[in-house]
Amino acid sequence: MQYSRHMLYKCYLRNGTVYVPTVGKRGGAYVIMEPIAVVPVIDSEGLRRAFAEAIGKGNPPLPLLKGERPPSVMLKYTRTNSWPAFVRSTLNWNIEVIDDRPQIVGHFLRPDGGWAEDHDHKIKFPPGTGADAVIDRMIAILQEAARGESSN
Repeated sequence: MQYSRHMLYKCYLRNGTVYVPTVGKRGGAYVIMEPIAVVPVIDSEGLRRAFAEAIGKGNPPLPLLKGERPPSVMLKYTRTNSWPAFVRSTLNWNIEVIDDRPQIVGHFLRPDGGWAEDHDHKIKFPPGTGADAVIDRMIAILQEAARGESSN
Protein backbone atom coordinates (compact mmCIF):
# COMPACT_ATOMS: atom_id res chain seq x y z
CA MET A 1 0.00 0.00 0.00
CA GLN A 2 1.21 3.49 -0.77
CA TYR A 3 -0.04 6.97 0.07
CA SER A 4 -0.27 10.20 -1.87
CA ARG A 5 2.60 12.68 -1.89
CA HIS A 6 1.11 15.24 0.55
CA MET A 7 -1.15 13.76 3.21
CA LEU A 8 -2.04 13.96 6.89
CA TYR A 9 -3.55 11.21 9.02
CA LYS A 10 -4.34 11.39 12.73
CA CYS A 11 -4.84 9.00 15.60
CA TYR A 12 -5.75 9.42 19.23
CA LEU A 13 -5.26 7.14 22.22
CA ARG A 14 -7.66 7.40 25.14
CA ASN A 15 -8.28 4.82 27.88
CA GLY A 16 -6.90 1.90 25.88
CA THR A 17 -8.81 2.75 22.72
CA VAL A 18 -7.41 4.17 19.48
CA TYR A 19 -9.48 6.52 17.33
CA VAL A 20 -8.45 6.78 13.68
CA PRO A 21 -10.56 9.43 11.95
CA THR A 22 -10.86 10.21 8.30
CA VAL A 23 -9.04 13.50 7.75
CA GLY A 24 -10.55 15.72 5.08
CA LYS A 25 -9.19 18.94 3.66
CA ARG A 26 -11.15 22.19 3.66
CA GLY A 27 -9.21 24.82 1.77
CA GLY A 28 -5.73 24.61 3.32
CA ALA A 29 -6.92 23.13 6.63
CA TYR A 30 -7.16 19.48 7.62
CA VAL A 31 -10.44 18.52 9.30
CA ILE A 32 -11.37 15.45 11.35
CA MET A 33 -14.46 13.83 9.88
CA GLU A 34 -16.41 10.61 9.88
CA PRO A 35 -16.05 7.74 9.56
CA ILE A 36 -13.85 7.22 12.60
CA ALA A 37 -12.47 3.78 13.36
CA VAL A 38 -12.59 2.86 17.06
CA VAL A 39 -10.20 0.01 17.90
CA PRO A 40 -8.85 -1.42 21.16
CA VAL A 41 -5.12 -0.66 21.30
CA ILE A 42 -4.32 -4.35 21.82
CA ASP A 43 -5.96 -5.29 18.48
CA SER A 44 -2.96 -5.00 16.14
CA GLU A 45 -4.82 -6.34 13.10
CA GLY A 46 -7.78 -4.03 13.72
CA LEU A 47 -5.40 -1.06 13.98
CA ARG A 48 -3.63 -2.12 10.80
CA ARG A 49 -6.99 -2.22 8.96
CA ALA A 50 -8.07 1.14 10.40
CA PHE A 51 -4.87 2.90 9.31
CA ALA A 52 -4.92 1.22 5.89
CA GLU A 53 -8.51 2.37 5.35
CA ALA A 54 -7.71 5.93 6.46
CA ILE A 55 -4.69 6.08 4.16
CA GLY A 56 -6.73 4.57 1.33
CA LYS A 57 -9.26 7.41 1.62
CA GLY A 58 -6.57 10.07 1.45
CA ASN A 59 -7.69 13.54 2.53
CA PRO A 60 -11.05 14.03 0.77
CA PRO A 61 -11.92 17.63 -0.13
CA LEU A 62 -14.64 19.30 1.93
CA PRO A 63 -16.76 22.30 1.01
CA LEU A 64 -15.98 25.60 2.68
CA LEU A 65 -18.11 26.37 5.76
CA LYS A 66 -20.61 29.16 5.94
CA GLY A 67 -21.21 30.30 9.51
CA GLU A 68 -19.97 28.70 12.71
CA ARG A 69 -17.73 25.67 12.77
CA PRO A 70 -19.54 22.65 14.23
CA PRO A 71 -18.07 20.83 17.26
CA SER A 72 -15.58 18.08 16.50
CA VAL A 73 -17.08 14.66 15.77
CA MET A 74 -14.39 13.24 18.09
CA LEU A 75 -16.46 14.33 21.11
CA LYS A 76 -19.27 11.96 20.13
CA TYR A 77 -16.92 9.00 19.66
CA THR A 78 -14.94 9.57 22.86
CA ARG A 79 -17.98 10.57 24.92
CA THR A 80 -16.30 13.75 26.12
CA ASN A 81 -18.27 16.93 26.75
CA SER A 82 -15.86 19.48 25.33
CA TRP A 83 -12.76 19.83 23.19
CA PRO A 84 -10.61 20.82 26.23
CA ALA A 85 -11.77 17.69 28.09
CA PHE A 86 -10.95 15.57 25.05
CA VAL A 87 -7.47 17.10 24.68
CA ARG A 88 -6.63 16.65 28.38
CA SER A 89 -7.56 12.95 28.33
CA THR A 90 -6.05 11.94 24.99
CA LEU A 91 -2.63 11.28 23.44
CA ASN A 92 -2.26 12.38 19.83
CA TRP A 93 -0.06 11.48 16.84
CA ASN A 94 -0.02 12.45 13.19
CA ILE A 95 1.28 10.52 10.24
CA GLU A 96 2.42 13.11 7.74
CA VAL A 97 3.63 12.55 4.20
CA ILE A 98 5.39 15.38 2.39
CA ASP A 99 7.01 14.73 -0.98
CA ASP A 100 6.93 10.97 -0.41
CA ARG A 101 8.73 11.38 2.95
CA PRO A 102 6.58 9.93 5.73
CA GLN A 103 6.98 10.82 9.38
CA ILE A 104 5.18 10.12 12.64
CA VAL A 105 4.81 13.16 14.86
CA GLY A 106 3.86 12.93 18.53
CA HIS A 107 2.23 15.83 20.34
CA PHE A 108 2.34 17.16 23.89
CA LEU A 109 -0.16 19.15 25.90
CA ARG A 110 0.72 22.85 26.05
CA PRO A 111 0.05 24.90 29.21
CA ASP A 112 -2.79 26.68 27.39
CA GLY A 113 -4.57 23.34 26.86
CA GLY A 114 -3.79 22.77 23.20
CA TRP A 115 -1.44 20.35 21.48
CA ALA A 116 1.96 21.12 20.01
CA GLU A 117 4.33 18.97 17.99
CA ASP A 118 6.83 17.12 20.13
CA HIS A 119 10.03 17.39 18.09
CA ASP A 120 11.71 14.90 20.45
CA HIS A 121 9.14 12.31 19.37
CA LYS A 122 9.25 12.73 15.61
CA ILE A 123 10.19 9.70 13.55
CA LYS A 124 11.30 10.42 9.99
CA PHE A 125 11.35 7.58 7.48
CA PRO A 126 13.46 7.41 4.32
CA PRO A 127 11.81 8.68 1.12
CA GLY A 128 9.60 6.05 -0.43
CA THR A 129 8.99 4.09 2.78
CA GLY A 130 5.78 2.17 2.27
CA ALA A 131 2.65 2.75 4.30
CA ASP A 132 2.82 -0.74 5.82
CA ALA A 133 6.14 0.01 7.54
CA VAL A 134 4.83 3.32 8.89
CA ILE A 135 1.62 1.67 10.12
CA ASP A 136 3.58 -1.07 11.90
CA ARG A 137 5.71 1.55 13.69
CA MET A 138 2.60 3.59 14.61
CA ILE A 139 0.98 0.50 16.13
CA ALA A 140 4.12 -0.19 18.20
CA ILE A 141 4.12 3.43 19.45
CA LEU A 142 0.44 3.25 20.41
CA GLN A 143 0.82 -0.05 22.24
CA GLU A 144 3.88 1.21 24.13
CA ALA A 145 2.06 4.43 25.07
CA ALA A 146 -0.95 2.43 26.26
CA ARG A 147 1.27 0.47 28.66
CA GLY A 148 2.36 3.81 30.11
CA GLU A 149 -1.22 5.08 30.13
CA SER A 150 -2.39 2.09 32.18
CA SER A 151 0.41 2.44 34.73
CA ASN A 152 -0.55 6.04 35.61
